[in-house]
Amino acid sequence: MKHKYTTTFSSILKPLVSEEKDKYLALASLVEVGNFIPNVDTEKNIDLLPVAFNAAVVNRVNKNGDVIDAETAVAMYENFINKPINLEHNRERIFGVILTAGFSEFGTDAPLTAEHVKNLKNPFNITLGGVLWKVANPSLAEAIEDSSDASSDNYQKISASWELGFSEYNLVVVEGESKNIEDGIEISEQEEVDSMKSKLRAFGGSGKVDEDKFVYRKVIGNVIPLGIGLTETPAADVKGVATNAVLATEEPEIVQEENVASEENISNFEKTNVNNSKDQKSMKITSINDITDENLKEISASQISELIEQELKNASEKFAAEKGAVDSALKATEEKYETLLESQTSLKEEMESLKQALQASQEEIHKAAAAEAFNARMSGFESEFELDDKMRKVIASDIAGLDEEAFSAYKEKISAFLQVKKEEVAEAKTEEVVASAEEVVEEVTEKAEKEVVDVPMTSTASEETIYEKYKTAFNYDGFVVS
Repeated sequence: MKHKYTTTFSSILKPLVSEEKDKYLALASLVEVGNFIPNVDTEKNIDLLPVAFNAAVVNRVNKNGDVIDAETAVAMYENFINKPINLEHNRERIFGVILTAGFSEFGTDAPLTAEHVKNLKNPFNITLGGVLWKVANPSLAEAIEDSSDASSDNYQKISASWELGFSEYNLVVVEGESKNIEDGIEISEQEEVDSMKSKLRAFGGSGKVDEDKFVYRKVIGNVIPLGIGLTETPAADVKGVATNAVLATEEPEIVQEENVASEENISNFEKTNVNNSKDQKSMKITSINDITDENLKEISASQISELIEQELKNASEKFAAEKGAVDSALKATEEKYETLLESQTSLKEEMESLKQALQASQEEIHKAAAAEAFNARMSGFESEFELDDKMRKVIASDIAGLDEEAFSAYKEKISAFLQVKKEEVAEAKTEEVVASAEEVVEEVTEKAEKEVVDVPMTSTASEETIYEKYKTAFNYDGFVVS
């Protein structure tokens, strides 16, 4: 299975040395991590150098800003067995093999079981054991033994750095200087992980969320150990490789082809070549500037080759990291653009919906106002003029939808017409009343003439007759026609 990412965790070698070298160093080393030394008969296999070392600290962030928890450690630690030990993570320079794997207490190296550590939140070690092939590089094997001597300049300089392959990770944000993930907050939501991953040191970021908060990458999922590299630049807070050196009285004879150099440039160690020549110097070549006219003849071709190889590797890793950072930034920008575009589209739809709702509301208000104005206008006509159904229907049709100016003009014109009609109606009514009154007078008069009126002898005859009295009573001038 191909993994998207790799990371390394390292430890300082604390070798177990032979009693011939220093019996006190041998005893101290055995107490530390000797329980993880593979059970190898070194008397019969004098070409093997058994070793043990703390490979990484679980639940504690390494120098690369990466970390694994107890669950992942327990799930994958046995997969270290049978994986190669190489130099500086160069898979073409295999130097040994891992044979045992277990756990130990952080700080004391006391052995721990998988059952004991599976639920631990505080730091503990993954401890490995294996063998180095002394014939592959006898000078390096001697240097590893020398690194356990506290009085040596090379004390604890050699490290065991292990490499992992993985495709999934969460983030852990820790406030302050603590490196223990139990002091932080884990972030597993993918959207939030993607938004913050550009801050990770693995992707070229600063490793910080803000001034006092640090962000780390927690490796999860299907994690595969890819092997161990011996180095001088560890990435974790672990120290110690123990070596169970050969206790035989004679060292194995190493057969080497003539004129073939085998100096190993592991970090900055100065070592003798394989044939242990005391006359030839071992040069420290860490950059192109170390090569001068004076020392050019003393530098082996393998040293220059290794320097070029390391420089190319460094350049490749730097390019990959920068490219990863650029790709991450580009992807983050694209995601932000997509989010803004979606937000803009949603906002447009909402604005259009609000616009339509406002327009509908304005139309309803306009209709209500128009209906109110129409009713008021019709009421005005009804109160001022006497309209029949036909006239009412005509006026209603004419004034529907007119604005104030058009209605004023229409009202002025129709009012003149209606006023004439009003007067004609009034005159017609007056004539009807007069005619009716005259009919009443005539009827009363006729009736009066037919009646016989006995006037007492003592009474004085009225100057007006009955006819004249009724005529006077029903005179036209006595009526008021409205």
